[in-house]
Amino acid sequence: MAAAFLLFAACLLALAAPFARVVELPHLPVLQALIYGLAIVGAAAVLAWATEVAQLEIPRALAYSVLALIAVLPEYAVDMYFAWAAGTRPEYTAYAAANMTGANRLLIGIGWPLVVLLAWLTVRQRRAASNPIAPLPVRLPSDARLDIAVLALATLYAFLLPFKASISLLDGAILIGFFAFYAWRVAQAHRAEPELLGPAALIARLPDGLRRAATVLLFVLAGVSIFSAAEPFAEALIETGTVLGIDRFLLVQWLAPFASEAPELVVVSLLALRRQAGLGLAALLSSKVNQWTLLVGMLPLAYSLGASELRALPLDPHQAEEVLLTAAQSLLAVAVLLDLRLSGRDAWMLFLLFSVQFVVPAVRLPVTVVYLVLAGLLLVVQRDRFRDYLPSRRAAEPVGPEPKP
Repeated sequence: MAAAFLLFAACLLALAAPFARVVELPHLPVLQALIYGLAIVGAAAVLAWATEVAQLEIPRALAYSVLALIAVLPEYAVDMYFAWAAGTRPEYTAYAAANMTGANRLLIGIGWPLVVLLAWLTVRQRRAASNPIAPLPVRLPSDARLDIAVLALATLYAFLLPFKASISLLDGAILIGFFAFYAWRVAQAHRAEPELLGPAALIARLPDGLRRAATVLLFVLAGVSIFSAAEPFAEALIETGTVLGIDRFLLVQWLAPFASEAPELVVVSLLALRRQAGLGLAALLSSKVNQWTLLVGMLPLAYSLGASELRALPLDPHQAEEVLLTAAQSLLAVAVLLDLRLSGRDAWMLFLLFSVQFVVPAVRLPVTVVYLVLAGLLLVVQRDRFRDYLPSRRAAEPVGPEPKP
């Protein structure tokens, strides 16, 4: 019953966006931001469940390459709108950079520590019940080295962008190339079938024909909702900042990504509570790779389409600092995961550094320096781990499920 209620509630929320566009809501920015934001949350949840079920219907290679693109639509819709609008309204360029950097930093600064926290809480409960328990840290499967390697390449390249003060179409092509390579390699990996939870498991139990029809219907519903909500949600956020006297840049940077990431964080939290924290962390790592390659790479393309000519997306000094900070955080993330483990200490470090720059945005540059220094120290300490990422070494390792501690 709980799964059916969640599915019904998410569908209702997703329907709010096309319904609101038809009835033409009163011009109240706060109300519109709330309604369209909740619609994106609902659509993201529906899309996540439909994507999980679809992996039972199509070939594995197609699933991991094509569905990777579908699953990230909620995160990209608003940012693509900002980039497209910036082609004719230059002030929107800052919002495109804000949404992109916020989405990337949110995953590492909140999502990764959340997995460790929930795994720790599960450990405490089971220890209290005198049951054997796998200790922290949270461990990634061995094939996560591919994700870490691609994230490292994209991060190193991203350090060039602030100094160029732009994201060109060439930059976009290179970053999208990283994603294409990643999707191709993931599609070839022999991975276990996903364990479906909640509404996804409910849909999967339907008869074949009904299951396929339901999956297609959910995809259509989510797509209509996302594209109905993207523009009015983006505009309502900007107007809400003006009405409430809140920095519009910060609203776009944090509220929009949180709305689209919320369903994924819920799913990952459930995995952590089921003693599958490693799988949850792996999912967030994959999302980070997608956002740091495909999302960034598509921005200059959307900007050029909006401008009706080929252009590089410009970055002013503030935006350049944001991109530099995001790249520095990504480098530290790569360093802490080199050994395929995320400890409680590492999680606290990522969360505290994120919290400092979130609460006091003016300290972006000092926090960037701290990220870089810590990343450099960890990379030196763990330099022997680099050999594990050589192609010959990875090829010799079997790809299997999450390792048992």
